[in-house]
Amino acid sequence: MYKILLIILMGLGLLISCNQHQLKSGISKDGFDTTVRPQDDFYRYVNGSWLKNTEIPADRSSWGSFYELREEAQKNLRTIIEESANKKDKVEGSDEQKVGDFYLSFMDSARIEELGITPLKDELDHIKSVKSKKDLQNLMSHFLVIGVPKPFYYFIGIDQKKSDQYISQLYQGGLGLPDRDYYLKDTKKFKDIRAKYLTYMQDLFTLAGIENGAAKAKNIMNLETKLAKAQWTRVENRNRDKTYNKYTLADLSKETAGFNWDEFLKTAGVKKVNEIVVYQPSFFKEFGKLYKRTPVSAWKDYFTYKLLSSSASLLSSPFVKVNFDFYSKTLRGVEQNRPRWKRAVSNVEGSLGEVVGKVYVKNYFKPEAKKRMVTLVNNLQKAFAKRIEKLEWMSPETKKEALTKLSKFNAKIGYPDKWKDYSKLAVKKDDLVGNNTRSNIVEFEREIDKLGKPIDKTEWGMTPQTVNAYYSPTRNEIVFPAAILQPPFFNLEADDAVNYGAIGYVIGHEMTHGFDDQGRKSDGDGNMREWWTKDDAQNFEKRAQVMVDEYDQFSPIDSLHVNGKLTLGENIADFGGMVISYDAYHMSLNGKEAPVIDGFTGDQRFFLGLAQVTRGKMRDEAMRQRLMTDPHSPGQYRCNGILANLPAFYKAFDVKEGDGMYRAEDVRVDIW
Repeated sequence: MYKILLIILMGLGLLISCNQHQLKSGISKDGFDTTVRPQDDFYRYVNGSWLKNTEIPADRSSWGSFYELREEAQKNLRTIIEESANKKDKVEGSDEQKVGDFYLSFMDSARIEELGITPLKDELDHIKSVKSKKDLQNLMSHFLVIGVPKPFYYFIGIDQKKSDQYISQLYQGGLGLPDRDYYLKDTKKFKDIRAKYLTYMQDLFTLAGIENGAAKAKNIMNLETKLAKAQWTRVENRNRDKTYNKYTLADLSKETAGFNWDEFLKTAGVKKVNEIVVYQPSFFKEFGKLYKRTPVSAWKDYFTYKLLSSSASLLSSPFVKVNFDFYSKTLRGVEQNRPRWKRAVSNVEGSLGEVVGKVYVKNYFKPEAKKRMVTLVNNLQKAFAKRIEKLEWMSPETKKEALTKLSKFNAKIGYPDKWKDYSKLAVKKDDLVGNNTRSNIVEFEREIDKLGKPIDKTEWGMTPQTVNAYYSPTRNEIVFPAAILQPPFFNLEADDAVNYGAIGYVIGHEMTHGFDDQGRKSDGDGNMREWWTKDDAQNFEKRAQVMVDEYDQFSPIDSLHVNGKLTLGENIADFGGMVISYDAYHMSLNGKEAPVIDGFTGDQRFFLGLAQVTRGKMRDEAMRQRLMTDPHSPGQYRCNGILANLPAFYKAFDVKEGDGMYRAEDVRVDIW
């Protein structure tokens, strides 16, 4: 009898426990503005009160769902890092010693103030010693190794047409302003920015005790303007067909007026280069001409400025202030610099990201989150496959290739299986600039060591504490770091609807990048090749143009518009992410009707999940910069712009012709 009673009580306990842990809606109504109809402006219906009542923090240019999680991650990292910093008797060369002393080197403001420009003395003397173009090329090789900016970027990446090999690659660069258009546009706004940029350069020279700063600044502006004119636009740089140009080093040297690329790389310690991919051949041809005809003295001014500017945030307070005033206040509207501890945490993370990431995962990432994410990814992959199979506009031949590619997707969730080795990095608690320089050298050597070796499939392009996700076309993989797998993106205590609308949308977004206007050019092995029939490719482009036309109409500030061509890949991914995740959500119901929670149906909660994660505010200056440089559309369009194309949304919220969210059927996007 006792055993029977015990079983009954245990059963009641289980029932009570289940009721206590009944899944929540995952929807926060605190940000809602119910004076706005969801049928007219869904984004403001969900976020209107939040937008009215939320102030962007003084040390931020933007604020919203992504940024709140990043702030939380940074606080968690501070706890981890300061624990290492405060520990006594740390073993020299241990992870704790490196993390702790790197942090202390940034936090020791008294020593940094005392040193002033001294940490850069050896590098400034090196620049002064340059007498010839040969010396100048050697200086550029040295700066490549230690991470000082140059007129171009050199890096190691996977060959887009031979995805089982690493290859050297070159990309245009050299500008101090965010984009070529900042040099070329003649409106008052950009003229004012250029004037302040000249002042910034002059101030750096003055603080460094270097004479004739005003004249040097003008020479640098002249040189950077020429580089800007030679650069490709951001829209042009999205075209993977045009940016894949393979050269031998000898042929490239001929194209660039005799700049000796073989010698340049060997001096930097890169000795296994036979071929190199050049993204913008015409830019490098013009760089060669500029390099040849520009006097050595002008290049010395240019590289002195690049050294000063790239190091300014690590120097004494006058350097920090002028750097903040221009790059944060002028360009992005930020009111005050971040507290020193935040800047110190970012500095440590930039150099020892996976060391602190390992502890972050241990302390803040729940294993059950990874398990549930695996289920979500599998469900979205199945849903995507069904959508491809049902596409009326795609031929069987292309469908077969698309399904093969989808089946080969690799998903990485939470954190790497193998952590990076930082044993070669020496860290001193009284040498901030030296720590950063040595870190740059270690990372450069880590990269060039890849040449000639098999692809490291365990490598991650983000740390676990990064609030973001990505798709790699050459690896054909989707990656979701631990820090994004928390509310409002991913809520273990919430009903499936909001999770599919939030993190499901993110998963679907990254999957769709494999099939956006550029990602579709790679196959399942990561090789760029034409696997579409001609008719299917033309049909895709016609459908994508509908999206370009839609987004070109959006204007978040002044007379500035979203660039539909620049943002096309991200917009297609947003659209695909929603339709795939919606299908996956309904598959997860197994034919059952979703419960109504907090007054919302399952479908309604699904779309509310999207609106919550796209929530955000941005200062006007930051918005202007984003519209010119960022391939992502502003948050309100990542919500409303997508939902206005989805019949399921119309049904869920009874959207009719005449409503603000209504979009005529003949101009609705219909791709995936």
